[in-house]
Amino acid sequence: MDEITLNDDAASNEEVNPVETSTPTAETPVAEMAMEEKPKAAKKAKAVTNEMHAEAANNGAHDDFDWSVDKRNVSIYNPNDRETYDKLYEDTFKAVNDNEMVKGSIVGLTKTDVVVNIGYKSDGLISLNEFRDLAEVKVGDEIEVLIVQKEDRDGHLNLSRKLARQQRAWERIVDVYKTGEIVTGYVTSKTKGGLIVDLYGMETFLPGSQIDVKPVTDYDQFVNKTMEFKVVKINEIIRNAVVSHKALIESDLEAQRTEIISKLEKGQVLEGTIKNVTDFGAFIDLGGLDGLLYITDISWGRINHPSEVLQNGQKLNVAVLDFDDEKKRISLGLKQLTPHPWDTLPGTVAVGNKVKGKVVNIEDYGAFLELEPGIEGLVHVSEITWSNQPINAKEFFKMGDEHEAVIVSIDKDERKMSFSIKKMTPDPWDEIENKFAVGSQHTGVVKNLTPYGVFVELESGIGGMIHISDLSWVKRFNHPSDFTKVGENLQVVVLGVDKETRKLSLGHKQIEEDPWNTFESIFPIGSIHDGVMVRKEEKGAIIQLQYGLEAFAPTRHLKKADEKMVALEETNPFMILEFDRNEKRILVSHSKVWEQGIEEEKEAARKEAGIEIDNTKKAVKNLQSKVEKATLGDIGALADLKKKMDAGE
Repeated sequence: MDEITLNDDAASNEEVNPVETSTPTAETPVAEMAMEEKPKAAKKAKAVTNEMHAEAANNGAHDDFDWSVDKRNVSIYNPNDRETYDKLYEDTFKAVNDNEMVKGSIVGLTKTDVVVNIGYKSDGLISLNEFRDLAEVKVGDEIEVLIVQKEDRDGHLNLSRKLARQQRAWERIVDVYKTGEIVTGYVTSKTKGGLIVDLYGMETFLPGSQIDVKPVTDYDQFVNKTMEFKVVKINEIIRNAVVSHKALIESDLEAQRTEIISKLEKGQVLEGTIKNVTDFGAFIDLGGLDGLLYITDISWGRINHPSEVLQNGQKLNVAVLDFDDEKKRISLGLKQLTPHPWDTLPGTVAVGNKVKGKVVNIEDYGAFLELEPGIEGLVHVSEITWSNQPINAKEFFKMGDEHEAVIVSIDKDERKMSFSIKKMTPDPWDEIENKFAVGSQHTGVVKNLTPYGVFVELESGIGGMIHISDLSWVKRFNHPSDFTKVGENLQVVVLGVDKETRKLSLGHKQIEEDPWNTFESIFPIGSIHDGVMVRKEEKGAIIQLQYGLEAFAPTRHLKKADEKMVALEETNPFMILEFDRNEKRILVSHSKVWEQGIEEEKEAARKEAGIEIDNTKKAVKNLQSKVEKATLGDIGALADLKKKMDAGE
C-alpha cells in the first residue's frame, strides 16, 4: 500500500513516525539518539506484527483487514520508502574515510580523554597525552585529526591528533627537501652517532658529521638548542629524514671560496691555520677555503710524519704552488719560502772530505746519509766494505744512526752526492800477499753459507770461499750447513790469491794431511770390513767405514742372504769392490760377502771329493801290484773299486 492510513482516534494519541523519537539535549548528540532509536523501533514494529497475526489466527481471516496497520494505528514503511528515508538520514552526516585528515572541534573533556566532534554519526575520543605540546586544551578549540577507523570492533570512532601532526610534518619535510628550503628545528636529545632534531613535531636524525665543517666530539653542547637545518635525505617508505647543519655552513663558505680563488696567484704567500694533520700532509684553512700542504713540501729535509713539525691550530705562512678553479683544490708549500740548501752548500762539503751524516733512508742498494736538512747522499752497498762478499744494507744500517764517510762525488745540477765508508780505512788488498800468503793458516769467522761453499772472513774487508769439496777429506756434504753454521770460528788454509778480482781461495781439510794414501793399504780391493748404512740415496746407500770414511754401495749390493735389504743404522760386513784414491771414491758390497761364503763352501766340497777319488786310485794301484794272477775273487773286488771310482767322478 503506497499511502499511509491513520485512524482518527489513534492520530490524536500516537505519532505518525514509524519510530519513537526523543528530543535531543546538549548532553546527547543527535547522531547517537538516532542510532539508539532505530533498533528500538524495529523491535517494537516486529512485536506488533506478530501480535496482529496471532489475533487473526484466533478470529479467522478477513479479506478487508489492513495488515499494514499495528495496534497503535501506525503504518510500516515499505522497503522502497525505508531505503529512501535511510538515505536521507545518512546524508545528514559527513562522509569520511579511514586515514583521512579532517577538522574537528573539542566538545568535551574528561580526566584522560578529549571528546572531538567531526560531524560524523558519533564523536571520537583522543587521549590527553596527544595534547602535551599545548599549554591549554579547552572546549570549542578546532583541531586537525586523522581518522584511524570510522568504526572499530566496539563501534567507536577512532581518531588521532598525533598521527595527524606527523602526517602534516612529513608532508612539510618532503616539500622542504624538494625545494632545498632552510628550516628551523629543535635538538631534543643525543643518540648514537649524532643528534635527534624535532622538525614540525617529527623526529629527524642529525649525523655527527653533519653538525659542523669541523669535527665535533661533544654532542651535548647542542642539546636543547634551536638551530637551522637543511633536509638532505628522506626515506618515504619508513618516513625517515636526515638533516644537516654543516650544509648551511658549506654554502656560506662556498661564496668565500669563490672569492678567494678568484684572487689567487701562483707564488702568492697566504696566512693559514692548520686544520688537520694527516699521514700524507696537512690541510690548511685559508679563511673559508682549505688547501693541502703535502708532506714533501713541508721541509727540504726528510720527515717521517707531518706531526714532527706541524700541529693542529698552528698558524703559518704558506706559498700557493698550484690551484684548480673547477675542483677548488689548492696545493701549498712551506719549504718554498726558504732557499734550497743545495744553493748554499757549505765549503766543507767537497769531494774527498770526511763528513758525518744521519741515516734517513735505507734501500736494498744502500743508505742515504743526511748532512743537513735537504742535503743528503747515497752510500752504495759496494762502498760499505773492501770485501767482495755481498752485504745487506738493511742489516748494516739502522735508521737514525750516524756514520762517518768520505765524499766521493757531488753533482750540484742533479743535487746528488755519493759517500764511501770503506775509504775511511786503507785498502787491505794492497798488502794481501804479505799478510795472507798461499799456504798460510788462519782462523776466520763464517759469514755466509751457499750450496757450493762457505764464505769465511779473515779480517774486515778480507775473506774467501771454501768450496764444499775442501771441507773434509773423508766426508761428502750435501750442504755446508751439515758441517758448520754462520758465526762459528773455522781454521783455514790459503790455497790461492787473486788480487785483480780481490778473491781468496780457502780450504779447511788441507790443515791435515791427505789420509787416502794410508787408506789404500787399509782398504784393499776384496777386503771385508764392518760398515753402517748412514744414508739412503736414489741408486744406493752411503756406508760409513772405520776412520769416518764413507763408501757407496749400489742397491743390488745391499741384498742380504735372507733376501732382505740392509737397513739404516744397521751394521753389516762389506767387501771393497773398488778404491779410487784420486777421486776419493770407494765402492762396497754386502751381497758379495755372503755370496763369496757360499762359493767357498762349494769349493771346499769339491776339494774334499777330489781327495777321496785320489785315495781310491792309489788303493787300486797297490792291489794290482800285489796280484800276480787274477782270480775270480780279485775280479769281483776290482769291479767294486771301479764302481766307486765312477761314482766319485
